[in-house]
Amino acid sequence: MSLWTWSKVVRRLALAAGVDRFSTHTTRHLCLTDLARMGWELHAIASFAGHRHTDTTLQYVHLSGRDLAEKLKSGMDHIHAWRVRMLAAVDTPNDAA
Repeated sequence: MSLWTWSKVVRRLALAAGVDRFSTHTTRHLCLTDLARMGWELHAIASFAGHRHTDTTLQYVHLSGRDLAEKLKSGMDHIHAWRVRMLAAVDTPNDAA
């Protein structure tokens, strides 16, 4: 079965199921978005997708507000933990005597 035929089959099934905006290309968007959610770097995703420019890849990656909020929280938790460790090291007297 050719890719063209497969695409038509998937399109017909999607329409029959009432999912008008679904196609074989939708799965490409989902895959690249999932890679971004897993923490892949944009350049790695672009390479995997066969894109020459990351601008093209950005058109495929669809992170939600929730995804972005989780990334921000994770990053801020990491920074906070680092700051606490640094402050604890400053407050601890050196017993090198």
